[in-house]
Amino acid sequence: MREYTPVREGKVREIYDIGEQLVIVATDRISAFDVILKNDVPDKGKVLTGMSRFWFDFTKDVLPNHMISTDTQDMPEFFRTEYFEGRSMLCRKLTMLPVECIVRGYITGSGWASYQKDGTVCGIRLPEGLKESDRLPEAVYTPSTKAELGGHDENIDFEKSVAVLERAFPGKGAEYAAHIRDCTIALYEKCAAYALKKGIIIADTKLEFGIDKEGRVVLGDEMLTPDSSRFWPLAGYAPGGAQPSFDKQYVRDYLKAHPDCDYRLPEDVIAQTVVRYHEAYTLLTDEKIS
Repeated sequence: MREYTPVREGKVREIYDIGEQLVIVATDRISAFDVILKNDVPDKGKVLTGMSRFWFDFTKDVLPNHMISTDTQDMPEFFRTEYFEGRSMLCRKLTMLPVECIVRGYITGSGWASYQKDGTVCGIRLPEGLKESDRLPEAVYTPSTKAELGGHDENIDFEKSVAVLERAFPGKGAEYAAHIRDCTIALYEKCAAYALKKGIIIADTKLEFGIDKEGRVVLGDEMLTPDSSRFWPLAGYAPGGAQPSFDKQYVRDYLKAHPDCDYRLPEDVIAQTVVRYHEAYTLLTDEKIS
């Protein structure tokens, strides 16, 4: 049996090159504020992989994606072990676009902080009088650059995203920038409408895209997970302050309140994070993590 080692490790994912394809493994690591925490969150990798699988299937009529299979029987024998089961995705290889595509349907987080200062989010003027967590009149697209591991993403405007993409793909910058903006909003709107029927508000999310060997723009990375999105319970939603969440905002809030914790979480915070991730997965997919 051939053994494989990751060709790239991110904050959460390990990427294995198996020749014509990749195997992307979601670990139980959790990061916040661009730092990998010292604790793992049990089953987190299974939730991320399972939820991405669900959304990739749900949106494949909007845009193709990189997923081939999440069944380890479709992968080399090396991956047919308990560790890899449920957290591995066989994927097409893509040339990733150097822009993170963020879409905001509600005013919260860094967007709310920016709005309080000057009425804008990433340079986009918003209506006056919004309260924290208000739904926006329409979803706004706020791209960012991709930071290397340990670095910080930089919010950019649409024109800057054109320039970033033009440097990477001469002659294609404007085309790719417009296409991924439009796809990001279309994917968000389709999924947010579905989630609302399941009792979850998707306040915002981050998507990533790449180019496949046929030259098509393809959705890659993860999709609408509690790591890449803000999920709020619809029940009890009340603009005017922060909302309860099913995502890692709970962890961020703990870290903000305990600046001396050295990025180590107590067991009760880990347990509550597991509960939130599982609940979001079950509400959205009608399945349970095994």
